[in-house]
Amino acid sequence: MGQILAIDYGKARCGIAATDDMQIIASGLDTIQTPVLIDFLKKYFIENKVDEVVVGLPIDLKGNVSEVETDILKFIGEFQKEFPGITVHRFDERFTSKMASFFISQSGKSKKKRQEKGLIDKVSATIILQNFLEQRTR
Repeated sequence: MGQILAIDYGKARCGIAATDDMQIIASGLDTIQTPVLIDFLKKYFIENKVDEVVVGLPIDLKGNVSEVETDILKFIGEFQKEFPGITVHRFDERFTSKMASFFISQSGKSKKKRQEKGLIDKVSATIILQNFLEQRTR
């Protein structure tokens, strides 16, 4: 069994989280600049067995998809050409940034660290992945 990777996709940078090989625990992995995301994934997939990828689905409270969805769909198309054997799932990412900010604020990190957008993206990816895992086990 391999890992499941989650991507909190953004125009500038993407938060990345991964499970352990038993697909039980989600952990924040890194924050990657979006233009080099595919290159990062190529290297990561060489070093780690990844079975599936979960990409956040940016939906607002009214159920509308955010404008970044166009970029996400383009990325998914690229991803599927580059890695045809890896299944891509979409998962609702509503409130993940707010939850990430809250969890970071509760962690005792300094104010400067709490406001670091890269950290928020990485924690958001972790929340997306953990929620995906929980839904899957229900």
